[in-house]
Amino acid sequence: MGDFNLNLQTAEEHLDSDDAEGDVVLGVLDGSTPPEEWVESIARGNTLVLAIEGDLNKLASSFAREVKDMGGQLMHFRKFLIVSPPGVDIDTGNL
Repeated sequence: MGDFNLNLQTAEEHLDSDDAEGDVVLGVLDGSTPPEEWVESIARGNTLVLAIEGDLNKLASSFAREVKDMGGQLMHFRKFLIVSPPGVDIDTGNL
């Protein structure tokens, strides 16, 4: 096998700088959290995974339009609502 020079100390310099920012925030969508809190969390770059307790359409209607208008995405998956910030796509290719 030939020489293979791999310098891990400088490899970081060659990686894309499109590092993900924000956190994955777990919560419960039951009407007890003000819709503004969900919108502010998305605006900070967080992805929400919310357990749905109640009528999804009624519970999400207070913030869904604002999230979509800012470029975020919403996806109902099983008993959860996944809400991603602008620039973070929800990939459903494996469903």
